[in-house]
Amino acid sequence: MKKSGARSQKPEAANRRQRAATNREPRTTNSPRPFILINMSMTADGKIATANRAITSFGSKRDLEHLYELRATADAVMSGARTIEQSNATLGPGGIRFQRLRVKNGLAEYNLRIIVSGSGTIDPCAEIFRHDFSPLIILTTERAGPKKLAALRQLADNVIVCGKTEINFPRALRELRRRWKIKRLLCEGGAELNDALFRAGVVDELHLTLCPEIFGGRTAPTIADGIGVQRLAQAAQFEFTSLRRIGDELFAVLRAKR
Repeated sequence: MKKSGARSQKPEAANRRQRAATNREPRTTNSPRPFILINMSMTADGKIATANRAITSFGSKRDLEHLYELRATADAVMSGARTIEQSNATLGPGGIRFQRLRVKNGLAEYNLRIIVSGSGTIDPCAEIFRHDFSPLIILTTERAGPKKLAALRQLADNVIVCGKTEINFPRALRELRRRWKIKRLLCEGGAELNDALFRAGVVDELHLTLCPEIFGGRTAPTIADGIGVQRLAQAAQFEFTSLRRIGDELFAVLRAKR
């Protein structure tokens, strides 16, 4: 496996355990694609970052803990390339406590990591490429072109090309289920990736943390930007299954209506 940048020195046995663990029988669904959940924090006016995107993390310590708890239920964690670059994310399990929780939940100690970039443009010096604790998968399109695809294959364990100019998520998700045995996949944004998943009709569950701030700004991103829908009938339909207040934040869970 070829990578760029300095890599953390995790034993190869950990990667072997990760790959072996993904060969278990399905736990959550018999669907040909993974069960998809999105986790996002937003302000009271629905923003996930300031207008200049300088502030992208504003939730409480409990909200961060909630993120790692959700990661501990998933075979894989997915995020868009720009979100990963801006937040210096590594998409890891969050430390030994959550690694143990993953094992307790019957999962591999380290989750698979998925980066999404329709254009195939990803900074090879991004922080995520400096940590080799689990396999990296990149989803992209034919728009990336041969040169970018060759570069991506130097960075990741697997590059999946699905679609000409826009990622065909139903097909990509089926491929993730078939090739990597992913049954439960957690998406952590950004807004355009979320929008694409909602439009594809593949989001099963939405976790929202409502934080008591107002950012404002017409260009500040929401949980789902991008193309969006033109008619109410096209909107993704959800129903609340739980709502609880912890401190000054509200934690909501919504399930998709089918």
